Amino acid sequence: MAENEADRDARPTGTPNIHTVDARTLRGLAHPLRLRLLSTLREFGPATASGLADRLGESSGATSYHLRQLASYDFVEDAPELGKGRERWWRAVHLGTAFDRSADFLRDPNPEVREAIGVVLREVTTSHTQELDTWLGTMHEWSEEWQHSWDVSDFKVRLTPGLSLELAEKIHELIESYRGRVPEGTEGSATVRSHVHVFPRRSD
Repeated sequence: MAENEADRDARPTGTPNIHTVDARTLRGLAHPLRLRLLSTLREFGPATASGLADRLGESSGATSYHLRQLASYDFVEDAPELGKGRERWWRAVHLGTAFDRSADFLRDPNPEVREAIGVVLREVTTSHTQELDTWLGTMHEWSEEWQHSWDVSDFKVRLTPGLSLELAEKIHELIESYRGRVPEGTEGSATVRSHVHVFPRRSD
């Protein structure tokens, strides 16, 4: 990407340039390294298989293979204008991914499909945890202004499924309303990551 957004797998659909995952493309995405490759391309922009291997601590053979798999499902594509000689560059096709919540495959009785969904969502939540842990470990390195401008909160409210979806959509709309307000390179600015988790819990 060029935009510093990793996977938005649980976000409501309808936002431009968001890939909606179906049962077919789910198979191409459900691999931890593929998810990491896709997230890295979205956050840091185009790269070669060897460059991604160095960044992620993997072999270039593994990154090259999984990039080709991602390409076969239209998650990434060649960036030939960046290559020199036989060098092959890759870029993410979309800003993010989303599950179509109305799709039957989310309720598929097939254990392989359910496992694939779990791989994707658990990798996303693991990434969220790692990002937050990195911030907590390095927050002392940031300016005083940034040390007063972050938030880690949780809330508990009683909702119906419809109101829960409405809440999630309003949160996304609010975040989107801030996009583009600060030009790239603005002094004192930084890319801000927001993680949204909305889920029910039993009260008994």
